[in-house]
Amino acid sequence: MSPAAGPGPEGSLAGQGVVVTGAGRGIGAALARAFAAAGARVVVNDLDAEAAAAVAEECGGTAVPGDAAGEAGVEALVGRARAVLGEIDVWCANAGVAPLGGADAPASAWSTAWEVNVLAHVRAADRLLPRWLERGGGRFIATVSAAGLLTSLGSAPYAVSKHGALAFAEWLSATYRHRGLRVHAVCPQGVRTDMLTATGAMGEALLAPTAIEAEEVATSVLAAVREERFLVLPHPEVADYYAVRATDPDRWIAGMNRLQQGLERKGEA
Repeated sequence: MSPAAGPGPEGSLAGQGVVVTGAGRGIGAALARAFAAAGARVVVNDLDAEAAAAVAEECGGTAVPGDAAGEAGVEALVGRARAVLGEIDVWCANAGVAPLGGADAPASAWSTAWEVNVLAHVRAADRLLPRWLERGGGRFIATVSAAGLLTSLGSAPYAVSKHGALAFAEWLSATYRHRGLRVHAVCPQGVRTDMLTATGAMGEALLAPTAIEAEEVATSVLAAVREERFLVLPHPEVADYYAVRATDPDRWIAGMNRLQQGLERKGEA
């Protein structure tokens, strides 16, 4: 067991104990590598044990495979991570799912999206906050997606649950910032990962043209940690879309509806 590093200097990751969920590939793997390169001690979590082990070996971390959403899974992951790290300084709630469909999506799709994209964050925070507040420091990084700020045509469960993830991250920061908790909401648009590929023609039409690499997301996250910024926008243009959505919602919805109509004419949604 390594000793706990403690909260550390503002923005510093050297020696910090970091857990990244959903880190077997994509954004999670890029985050694990970036944190390790910054001097952190990293626990790599993923349902895919082989993928977690491969990333952990690559970045000198420790693989702790398993569920990062359910009550028992989160309890086990926090316990095992503490045994490895001594203490958890940074929690990256990165694991996510993006089931397709609208109001007609099966109940299981809605339930899974809620469990993984929202309740996993809540359950982790519930177990981490007591120690973080006692010692006056901790960092919670939520991979939210631009869908949490805007929406996601073609996937109502994803859009709705990601709005929930953003709302919880905002609540955490507003409630505990004065007690040393730092929270970051990571909101990229398209990222070249398996999740983007799984969205099919809709994702190709909407997200692929401006998609970035997972490593660019990780770079943006580390910059936000250094600068202590809540909102992480690897696609800076999302800030403009978010501003229009907030100040002129009818204009924004009309624009999104035009996109939807275009997709329907192409037979992509």
